Amino acid sequence: MDRTKRVQLIDGLRGFSLAGILIANMLIFQYGLFGETEPQLFGIEGADLAFRSFLFIAVVGSFMPIFAYLFGFGMVKLADSLTVRELRPKWHLARRFLLLLGIGMLHATFLWEGDILTFYGMTGFFLLLFVGRKPKTLLIWAVLLMTVMGALGLTPLDPAETGLGSSAHTQNYVLHSRDVYGTGTYAEIRSFRNEVDPFGEENGMFLLFAVLFAPILIAPMFLLGMRAARIGTFDDPQGMRRFHRRRAAVFIAIGLLLKAYGMLAPQLGGAGLPGLGLGDTVGGAILSLGYIHAFALLYAGVRRHRLLPNFEAVGRLSMTNYLMQSVIGTTIFYGYGFGLFGRAGVFVGTVIALAIYAAQLWLSPLYLRRFRTGPIEYVLRVWTYLSWRGRPKTRKLRPPSSEERSRVS
Repeated sequence: MDRTKRVQLIDGLRGFSLAGILIANMLIFQYGLFGETEPQLFGIEGADLAFRSFLFIAVVGSFMPIFAYLFGFGMVKLADSLTVRELRPKWHLARRFLLLLGIGMLHATFLWEGDILTFYGMTGFFLLLFVGRKPKTLLIWAVLLMTVMGALGLTPLDPAETGLGSSAHTQNYVLHSRDVYGTGTYAEIRSFRNEVDPFGEENGMFLLFAVLFAPILIAPMFLLGMRAARIGTFDDPQGMRRFHRRRAAVFIAIGLLLKAYGMLAPQLGGAGLPGLGLGDTVGGAILSLGYIHAFALLYAGVRRHRLLPNFEAVGRLSMTNYLMQSVIGTTIFYGYGFGLFGRAGVFVGTVIALAIYAAQLWLSPLYLRRFRTGPIEYVLRVWTYLSWRGRPKTRKLRPPSSEERSRVS
C-alpha cells in the first residue's frame, strides 16, 4: 500500500472517531461533565435511560481512545519525517504539545469543561520518553500500564460508600448547574465553570492525584498507536484483511462484554460485584481497538466506499472540527444560546449530534477544495515548524572547506 492510501486510511479513521466523540460529548453538553453520570437528577427514565445505557456501552469512552491512538501514530510519523530532514524531532514535538496544552486550557476556560486537548498536551511530554523506542518496548509499556488500569478496575466497590461523583456536594453542584447552564449568560456560565468547586474539600487530594496521573493512565492507547506506526499496521489493509478481521471480532466482543457488565450489573442489583470498573479502565480501550481494526477493513476491499472521502476530509480538519463541535454544542444547550440544557433528552441529543456531524461530513470536503488545511491545523503547523508556510525548514548545508574542496579536486 502506498503512502497516499495509508494517509487516507488514517485521516478517515480520525474523521470516524470524531462522530463517536461528538455523540459522547453531547451527554456533557446537555447534562454537564458531572451530571452525565447522574441521570436521576434530570428525570431520565424509561426508553431514554435504556438508550443512555447503550451509549455508555457502545460509544462513551470508546472513541476518544481512537483519537489517542492516532495521536501516537502521527507522533511517530512526524518524528520520522523530521529525522529524515536532519531536524530535531523532540524539539518540534515539544513545541506542538505546548501549543496543544495552551489551546486546551483556553478551550476549557472560555468555552467548555469537557476539553481533552489539555490532557493530550500533558501526555505528549510523557510520550517524548518513547520517541525512537523499539516496537517491543512500546508494547511492553502499553500492556504494563493497561494491566495497572485493569487491576484498579478489578477492585470491588462497597455499595454503601459514596463515590466521588455521587457525593452530596457534587449532586448539589449538578443541581445548581441545571439552572446556571440552562438560563445563565456567558459570563455567569464561565464564572460557574471556573470558580465553583464540584468536589468539596474532602475530595481535593483525589482530584490532585487524578490530574497528575491521568496522562499516564491514558498512555497505553498512545503507545499502541506509536507501535502501529513502527510495525506498519496499516501499510497493507488488503494483505492484512484477515489480521484486521480477527482482531476486530475479538476486541469488539471483549470490549462490549466488559462495558456491558460494568454498566448493567449495578442496575440489576450487582453493585458489589468485583470487576465492575473494568469497563471504564480497560473495556473502552479494548473496544476502541476493535473499532480501529473494523474501520481498516473498509480499505481492504477492491471498491472504495463513496463516504470514505468525506470521513477523510473531516479527519484532515480534525482539530478545527472538534473545536467547532464545542462551539455548536454549547450554543445549542447553554443559556446564552437555545438553552436546551437538561431538556432535550438523550435520544434527541444524539439525533442533534448526528445532524451536526452530517453537516461536517458535507462541509469539510467543500472547505478543502479551497484551502489546504484548517485554521487550527495551520496554527499548529506554523508553531511546530516555526515557519509561516507551515512546513519543515530545509536544513542549510555547511559549505565545504578549502581542504575538502582540494580533496575533491
